[in-house]
Amino acid sequence: MRIKLLTALTVMVPMLAANAQQWTPSDPQATPEAKALFTRLHNLQKKGCMYGHQDDLLYGYNWWNEPGRSDTKEITGDYPALTGFELGELELGGEKSLDGVMFSHIIDRAKWFYKQNGIITISWHVVNPISSKWPGKKEPNGAGSAWDVGFLSADGDNAVRSILPGGPDNAMFNSWLDRLASFFMRLRDDNGKLIPFIFRPWHEHSGSFFWWGKTRCTDEEYARLWRYTVDYLRAKGLHNILFAYNTDKFSTAEEYMAGYPGDEYIDMLTFDFYGQGEQFNRNVENALRISTDIAARKHKLHALSECGPLSVDLQNILTKFETSYALTWRNAPRNPDKPSGEPLRINPNDPIKIMKSNAHFLFLNDIKDVK
Repeated sequence: MRIKLLTALTVMVPMLAANAQQWTPSDPQATPEAKALFTRLHNLQKKGCMYGHQDDLLYGYNWWNEPGRSDTKEITGDYPALTGFELGELELGGEKSLDGVMFSHIIDRAKWFYKQNGIITISWHVVNPISSKWPGKKEPNGAGSAWDVGFLSADGDNAVRSILPGGPDNAMFNSWLDRLASFFMRLRDDNGKLIPFIFRPWHEHSGSFFWWGKTRCTDEEYARLWRYTVDYLRAKGLHNILFAYNTDKFSTAEEYMAGYPGDEYIDMLTFDFYGQGEQFNRNVENALRISTDIAARKHKLHALSECGPLSVDLQNILTKFETSYALTWRNAPRNPDKPSGEPLRINPNDPIKIMKSNAHFLFLNDIKDVK
């Protein structure tokens, strides 16, 4: 009996150790800070679901660029646990994002939020590499932007193919990645160490509204774009990044995984899903069930990376699944040219106040001591 028990333990211990080791970042050279963020996110998604808000620290419905201010804090008394920043048009070399935000302000707010033990995620709406070169005025969300896709197809004008090695725009794309890497290199803490964060490029691939979308390139080209981007940034010495794979709406595992670049490139499985009502509730619950199951089997983190409006129904659905966060998009100023600076008028039945009262949902003060 003793020999059998020792044999069983001899077999089980390596298996348990191997299983534990799988919950690590995909980058073999991940920094200690990136490893700590991965572990923290894993622990947090077992504790509850963080509330995230895009551009929360940069502006709100009635204000613009007031350090320390946050619509979330004005409504709930606390900051979101996670905040998102957008780098669209960084690739063009200017000072402002496609939303008119100074990149220097993004650096400042990201550093401040990291010091508060908040978590950072970054997105990148990259301009169209073909039409952004054409003569004429480039427009946010229009001509030359990430959304300028009407002329693109996988078999015709294909922007993804144009920037991959061998394509006519590969050198230009490399210069964009150089600018991106330089920006990421500026995200350092007070000790000069690179700040860890979640990067979610090439998002909503299952839709066709971006030039990297499902009908605008092949799934393999999309996967190659992902691998090229990650390899390029890692070669620059950026081992502080957790990479988030992302789709738009989907209804099957096959649809969700179309274009997946491989486990060695991905740390988190995410998707974006907007809507409300009974049909939306059924669809988003199905998507959560599928993607959290895949994430668990692959030992990857999980998030609902964009959603809205923030309904009580959605909150109830989220409590059924192990997902690290749900992020609502930005509170675009009602009058960005003349922000009033007035505090928000707070509705006591606001869904975010209901979320704050539910222990399952985590805000900044709820995660500060979680490692």
